[in-house]
Amino acid sequence: MAELREGSSGGRVRRLRWRLSGAWLWPTFVLVTLLEMMLLHWLPIAGDGSGWIGSLLLAGSLNVIAIALLGGLGGRVLRRRRRDLPKVVADDYAGLAALAVVGVAFLVAGLVHRPELAAEKAAFAQQSMAVRLWVESNGDDFTRAHVGAADTVQVDRDLYRTCVPPADPDRRRWLCLIVDTSHQPPLVRRDTSRESNASQYPRGGFR
Repeated sequence: MAELREGSSGGRVRRLRWRLSGAWLWPTFVLVTLLEMMLLHWLPIAGDGSGWIGSLLLAGSLNVIAIALLGGLGGRVLRRRRRDLPKVVADDYAGLAALAVVGVAFLVAGLVHRPELAAEKAAFAQQSMAVRLWVESNGDDFTRAHVGAADTVQVDRDLYRTCVPPADPDRRRWLCLIVDTSHQPPLVRRDTSRESNASQYPRGGFR
């Protein structure tokens, strides 16, 4: 009887140890998702960033997909090599590996995209300076005083449209400039359209 009780106690301890070993997946999921949200915000994988909420949704959804796909498959592979592992523990181990794969993929993609993002920021800074120089030479007093309120939309890879608000908002006659950063220095020409960027490009990426 003593041996039976001892064996039963040892079995409970082993089961508890397995449960604890397999209990790290979802706490790790929460932590990794938050870290990836910050990574995607500071080191975007496309464009100039998706914001905190967009980064959180992207990281969370891809982590869930990775756990569902890679976790289940990886768990089966792991149990073939270690038949002593309970299924739930093997699935959790594989899920942790899936989270690591997603995190590394985000980091690599962000590093690959970083030079392109730096080039885009440099081009935007060049076009901003070109607009200020043009306005300083050709604008009126109001335009020179309000060039800081201009907004910009990227029309094409090296083409920007920057508009300075009018003195009379009711007239809606903005001073708009087309800036081509494929030339050095950038080429600036006045747009014949006086419509604002919001009217011309209602979905455009404003800066």
